[in-house]
Amino acid sequence: METLPTFDEFRTQALARGADEVLERVWAPGTVLELHTHPFDADALVVQGEMWLGEDGRERRLLAGDTFQLPAGKPHTERYGAEGATYWVARRNV
Repeated sequence: METLPTFDEFRTQALARGADEVLERVWAPGTVLELHTHPFDADALVVQGEMWLGEDGRERRLLAGDTFQLPAGKPHTERYGAEGATYWVARRNV
């Protein structure tokens, strides 16, 4: 497996690409977020645990090292595994 960047490296790179803010999101085991949207573009890196991201009728499993991108306003679902999950997300407000 490829070595993950540190949070500071992720943050520095994301801000250089135009992100407005960079956050660490920690989700409790078994958390489920029904269909929703966000008012920002998101570019994220899963760093711990397991999650499923649902878009357009499909759901994909994401583990540490996996990335995902969501444009502002994109309807999606999220659910988190038995150990929860942590991801770092760069947000660009639109």
